[in-house]
This record gives sequence, C-alpha cells and structure tokens, in this order.
Amino acid sequence: MDFGFSEEQRDIQNLARQILKDLVSPATLAAYDGYASERFDRGLWGKLAEVGLLGVAVPEEHGGMGFGFMEVALLMEEAGRSIAPAPLAVHMAGGIVPIARFGSAEQKARLLPGAASGEIVLTAALEEQFALDACEPATTARAEGDGYRVSGEKFAVPFAHCAHRVLVGAMSDAGLVVLLLDPRAAGVTLTAMKTSSYEPQSLLVLDNVLVPATDVLAGPQHGAEVMRIVTEHLTVALCAHQLGVTDTLLRQTAAYTSERKQFGVPIATFQAVGNRAADRFIDVECLRLTTYQAASLLASAAPASVEVDIAKIWAGDVGHRTSYTAQHLHGGAGVDRGNAPWRYCLWARHNELTLGSTASRLASLGQRCANGEALVD
Repeated sequence: MDFGFSEEQRDIQNLARQILKDLVSPATLAAYDGYASERFDRGLWGKLAEVGLLGVAVPEEHGGMGFGFMEVALLMEEAGRSIAPAPLAVHMAGGIVPIARFGSAEQKARLLPGAASGEIVLTAALEEQFALDACEPATTARAEGDGYRVSGEKFAVPFAHCAHRVLVGAMSDAGLVVLLLDPRAAGVTLTAMKTSSYEPQSLLVLDNVLVPATDVLAGPQHGAEVMRIVTEHLTVALCAHQLGVTDTLLRQTAAYTSERKQFGVPIATFQAVGNRAADRFIDVECLRLTTYQAASLLASAAPASVEVDIAKIWAGDVGHRTSYTAQHLHGGAGVDRGNAPWRYCLWARHNELTLGSTASRLASLGQRCANGEALVD
C-alpha cells in the first residue's frame, strides 16, 4: 500500500504546520491552564479559516477546498503536534464531513459555507454515560410531523456552548435517527464539565427538544449506518491527533536526553535510555501506519471498521506508553509544569479514553475475529 502523499496534500500539511507553529506555543497554551480562560483561540480559528484550512473538506461549490478525509487527517496530525486550542476534530470530522456526504442540498447550502469561513462552529455528541455504542443511544426521539422530539443526555460534548449545531443520535420507534441539534433550542440545558486537558466540554441535557425536519440528517432507514460512519471518521481524526501528540512527545524526549548529561555524557547514550526511546519510536511508527491506513480507507468510502478499531487500539496504547516513557526519561522535569511534556501527556490520556478505551476496542475487535469479519482469506 502506497502512503506517499500528493504535492497538494503535503502543501496542506505544511501550511497547517507553519500556522500552528507561529500561533501556538507553550506561552499561549499556558493562558488556558486551570481554566484561566476558555481554551478556544479565536485568532487561530480565524487564521485557519482565512487560508482555507477549515474548509479543506468542504466542496468547492460551498466555499471550501474540495478535498476529503485524508486531508482532514493530515490537518489533525498537525493539530496534535501543537495541541491546538480549537475544535478542529469535531468541527470537521464530526460536522463538515457528514453534512457534506449525507446532508440535503438545503443543509449543505445553509451550514457548509459558514463552517468553512469559521462563522459556524459544528460539534458532535456521540458519548453517553451509560451507553457505550453511539449507534445504540439511550437518548430517545419521538416523531412529530416530519421532525422529532428528543429527550436524553449526552456526555462530554466538546465546544457545545459555542456550537451552532450539534450532531446527535437518538433512538426512535422506527430506528436510530441522526439530527443536527440547535443547542440554543428550548429544552436544551448545557452544564460545563471539567477535564484534565482543559478542553471545553458540556453535559447536554435534552428535555422534549423539537428538532425540525430541516435539521434531520438521517432518518431511521439509514441512521445507524450514518452514525457508524460519523463515529469512525471522528475516531480516526482523534487517532491522527494522537499521532501528532506522541510524535512530538518522542521528539521532546529525544532532544532532552541528548542534552542532559550524567558522568559527562548525554544520557541518550545509555543503553537503557536508548532502548526505551527506540521502543517508542516503533510505537509511533505503528500508530502512523494504522492511522493512515484507516484514514485512506475512509477517504475512499471503503469498509474500514476493523482498521478503525486497530488504529484506536494503537492510539490508546501508544499514547499511554509514550507519555510514561517521556515522563521517566525526563526525570523530575517530566512532571514539572514549567516544561512542555506535561500538556502532551494529558492530551495523550484524553485521546486514549475518548470514543472508547483500548479495552473496549479490543473487545470489539475480538468479537469481529470471532465472527470471522476481521479475518482476511
């Protein structure tokens, strides 16, 4: 399989890397520590919109670049490299991509131009406290005319407080429906939640909320399939973010161990230190390959459920092992908030647990193996 990227794809990745390098730094990130301010850099958001990166997956007729999910994954890798304070994953993978693929002509015309310009923020509410599968939510939908009345709770919804639409799944009598909920609608309550990464998240409580027909993304005939595809795209976007996080952690650790000396020589020359660094290098490269493979399949609309599980398993394990190694090889500096690694370690854990832990993904993949779905002849 050829993972060589086109010149246009590399240009997109390099542009994102340069902007994020210029506008995001330990000093700017420190402003959000301890919820001192909202972790959403509007200036960065505006710059990404200005150069067209927010609309990388928006069709050209709606004001975007007209690329696909592979380009989104490359952008998310750079976002992880800088742990950018912006809702890029949910906005693009949880909002733009499903609307561009499944939305009506009216929904695309109403939402996509604003999403590309940054005037509209999109997010997705895929997690519930007691429902592990986004395709089997406890949230209910009762048909009312061509729309639905929705009741239930969604857990840890990123940037819901500033979103214009929240993609939600709810179970109707006829099956799962996927809706583009207005978080300002009557019956919606948002309660801020605190996270170790300081990402703004909310508990979304829905009390008989009316969602009109114009905001129904998928009815019960196709709702489960649409939600599965949305979940897979957002999962791989998180894997790409984790790739950027862990790659940066590895580079920070390599730089530190090359400069830190004991007995007059860099500690990187010690066999035990070098071996642990080499193990993490292999980990990160495995995460890179599995993430690119899953992203490539999704970009071509090919079946990718097994590959998504594999990528998420690697994302969880590699995040855990890389943050552990980075802290150990940095010594006391690894937990000192005056140094860079600690924020990346928090995000590695954040990505590990979002949209299913390694244990839950292993259980899913094991069931696929038992059913013969994951075994290729």
